[in-house]
Amino acid sequence: MSKEETGMVGFEIVAFAGEARSKLILALDEAEKKNFVKADELMAEANASLIEAHKSQTQMLAAEARGETMEIGFIMVHAQDHLMTTMLLRDVMKHLINVYRN
Repeated sequence: MSKEETGMVGFEIVAFAGEARSKLILALDEAEKKNFVKADELMAEANASLIEAHKSQTQMLAAEARGETMEIGFIMVHAQDHLMTTMLLRDVMKHLINVYRN
């Protein structure tokens, strides 16, 4: 994969992870208002976005496993950082929403 191709996958990952991050923040806002139905919906939507981001990441992992050469640039590094921090945020938000729920 060329640097341009990996950069495009990186942009996909950033877009999906960014969408998930926004929904996670909104979910916490809804939990603070005791609107747990909406909070749960937003958590599910965020998770769906993270799954899409992970699919994009898996494309690259599979290509490299097949022996394809990967030219990784800063965009992909940024994308991986964005994805992993958003996955961590999801885990934290689950716990925070449960605190508001109880």
